[in-house]
Amino acid sequence: MELSMPPPQIYVEKTLAIIKPDIVDKEEEIQDIILRSGFTIVQRRKLHLSPEHCSNFYVEQYGKIFFPNLTAYMSSGPLVAMILARHNAISYWKELLGPSNSLVAKETHPDSLRAIYGTDDLRNALHGSNDCAAAEREIRFMFPKVIVEPIPIGQAAKDYLNLYVTPTLLEGLTELCKQKPADPFIWLADWLLKNNPNKPKLYHHQIAEEF
Repeated sequence: MELSMPPPQIYVEKTLAIIKPDIVDKEEEIQDIILRSGFTIVQRRKLHLSPEHCSNFYVEQYGKIFFPNLTAYMSSGPLVAMILARHNAISYWKELLGPSNSLVAKETHPDSLRAIYGTDDLRNALHGSNDCAAAEREIRFMFPKVIVEPIPIGQAAKDYLNLYVTPTLLEGLTELCKQKPADPFIWLADWLLKNNPNKPKLYHHQIAEEF
């Protein structure tokens, strides 16, 4: 009897993390924890949301009794939004965060981030996307210019690089070693622009004169 094996994991997952206004001063400390936990910080931005923007971000909570306090809290000062990536990023980040109520987290998950940095049910320090659909929506909200797509890893990444990047890059690095320019980074960047195999080709057609 043959057993069908699941396909290998090709892509890493992304989630949105928010350092909320009352603990923005702990950003460096929290980012260190994030990186040591195996995440990649794909993008990061610091911004101050208006109450209207907060209402749009938390639209699924609209109508609940805590909604006005939530939007007031989230618009009370600057916050830090980050796109985090790693295998099972959504569930792993939620595990690091702990229960949404920081008072509960302090009792049941004392080592969680919300237990350490949070105050209560409202001021719970950090945000994490609940699922893939929420992560995609929230990332697009905070980073409207970002293309939300999986990041290739493993063999898929190697195949992509070997096909589209490595041949041209090796040629450029070989030429770089021959030339030994004073600023190798600028030289290589210029060389890659000039020798980009995907650069559009311009064809000049001679136009016959009409008599």
